[in-house]
Amino acid sequence: MSAPLEAPQSSRLIRRALAALAGLTVAALLAAVGFHVYRWALLQPVRDVQFAGDVQKLPARDLDALVNAVRTSQNPSLDSVRQAARAVPWVRDASVRRLWPAGVEITFEAFDAVARWNDDRLVSGRGEVFAADTKEDLPRLRGPESTPATMVAALKPLSAALAPLGSPLRELRLSPRGAWQAVLANNFVVELGRGDVLERAERFAAAWPLAVAQGVQPTHADLRYPNGFALQAPKPSNSDKKTTGKKA
Repeated sequence: MSAPLEAPQSSRLIRRALAALAGLTVAALLAAVGFHVYRWALLQPVRDVQFAGDVQKLPARDLDALVNAVRTSQNPSLDSVRQAARAVPWVRDASVRRLWPAGVEITFEAFDAVARWNDDRLVSGRGEVFAADTKEDLPRLRGPESTPATMVAALKPLSAALAPLGSPLRELRLSPRGAWQAVLANNFVVELGRGDVLERAERFAAAWPLAVAQGVQPTHADLRYPNGFALQAPKPSNSDKKTTGKKA
């Protein structure tokens, strides 16, 4: 009985090469079809706009305007949609992904406002100044345009230090020369000066009960003394009555 004939080595290599070529051809055709489908989808108008992320912090009227702008734009790119989303008030950043075949999903990251900045803007907990409207009762920071982060960092500690005075901190000011001033909700003004302002505020708050016990009703406190402070109280006349207290 004779042994079966084996195909020459070259024939097997040719068959393998043809199979590989056929596979590559199919893959190329699929890639071409996928590319054309992708291009076709990009050229379709956006009919569905979905939101995710910090949506609850954003005004509904601004979101409605964004939806209308995206839907009425002719073949908007993902980048153009992202730029439009970032222009919405309160939006710190936004990302956009396509929802096939005719939708987009916009994910928002919103600012967190901790104070008002100067006259017409807000500032976030990261010290980022932005323009938006709010009815929230926020303290106001007034200072040079290069100092929002510094002032935000000082706001909470100084508010806590001055809390024993019985009125919340309404406004914190920083002069171009680096001098701090605090204004409480009852219009009491505290001159903090420069340097260790938190230590001065804590020292003054510790001595405040003594001033209250003496019946002093000041409108202004100057803490720019090494070992004490000065209080000013209004008079029926134009002069101010000053009393100086020592460190308690």
